[in-house]
Amino acid sequence: MSVRIIVEECMGCESCIDACPFPGAIVMEDGVAVLTDKCTGCGACADSCPTEAIEVIKQEDKGAMDISAYKGVWVFIEQRDGHIANVALELLSEGRKLANVLGVELAGVLLGHGVEDLCKTCFAYGADKVYLVDGPVFKDYRTDPYTDAIVELINKYKPEIVIFGATNNGRDFAARIAVRINTGLTADCTELTIDPETKLLMQTRPAFGGNIMATILCPNRRPQMATVRPKVMKKAEPDFSRTGEIIRFESDAKEEDVSTKILEIVEHATKTINLAEADIIVSGGRGIGGPENYYLIEELAEVLGGAAGASRAAVDAGWVPHYRQVGQTGKTVAPKLYVACGISGAIQHLAGMQTSDVIVAINKDPEAPIFKVATYGIVGDLHKVVPLLTKKFREMKEAEK
Repeated sequence: MSVRIIVEECMGCESCIDACPFPGAIVMEDGVAVLTDKCTGCGACADSCPTEAIEVIKQEDKGAMDISAYKGVWVFIEQRDGHIANVALELLSEGRKLANVLGVELAGVLLGHGVEDLCKTCFAYGADKVYLVDGPVFKDYRTDPYTDAIVELINKYKPEIVIFGATNNGRDFAARIAVRINTGLTADCTELTIDPETKLLMQTRPAFGGNIMATILCPNRRPQMATVRPKVMKKAEPDFSRTGEIIRFESDAKEEDVSTKILEIVEHATKTINLAEADIIVSGGRGIGGPENYYLIEELAEVLGGAAGASRAAVDAGWVPHYRQVGQTGKTVAPKLYVACGISGAIQHLAGMQTSDVIVAINKDPEAPIFKVATYGIVGDLHKVVPLLTKKFREMKEAEK
């Protein structure tokens, strides 16, 4: 779409500026609204204009395609050294639900070298088919051959939905694939559902710094593509009695055409907190009062054998480093136990941890939104409650020795 301001009709009321979600996209010059190069053509300003001085022009899609030819749900099976990434199994579980609603097949797309045995795991987590691209050029992930191979697969077999994990690799080449095949891509989704009327994939993700949740559709292009953060979707229980069809695909990708070479892979372990994999997380929010009190969170996390996290408010205040942040602009987590200390429960934070198995909330405000998702709630001052919990758990550990 594009937007045009009819100068003769503009009365200079500035209603369009208030309605525009993009600062600086509309400015006033000599009492008339003027569009700048920051305008995205979204058309949000048009409805607010009392004199209908803003015209939204819908542009035809010159590359319209026959979307009826596209069927099936695909999941990219990310693997390393013969081990499937957890996010791929999570997406197979979610993809099974989407395929069932649409009444179509679920397929995994597996690239690697000597990885055919991994197909069994794909079938166990719900796949009906696995498109297997096996060869030395695919042994380790590289952008060029992986992009080439999946584009070839999409062009030949025409899936209607393709889902990737929002990992370093998934983020690297999913966008390239979308550009190659001229379709849309929604990044960092937290929810995927099927619209019951249109059968379109409803792709929900945080927008504007996590302050709102946007649901995005791709009605005119195929496949519909999305990346999904790890730990957002729940893994189903695998059924290793399931079987399926393996479709072996010979890609045109050749080693001599690849612009990068992997000389050596060096495993480097650092002592950092992996919130995404932690079974127990204790997080602190603005209620801790300042950086000098964060030790309360760390001590409770340590005695529980878990990791210490934080809300966006604590990170933005400079009290806690960003790598500890839980939420849509930080880490999405799903531990067995999540303890929220002094966290009010903003939507940005809840969307990043509400799939935890057990949530314990500690907050002195009984009306805090966090209590709506909590399994157990403690209304009280965290500066008193947390040290008591730490002491009690420490005593219990000592008694077990």
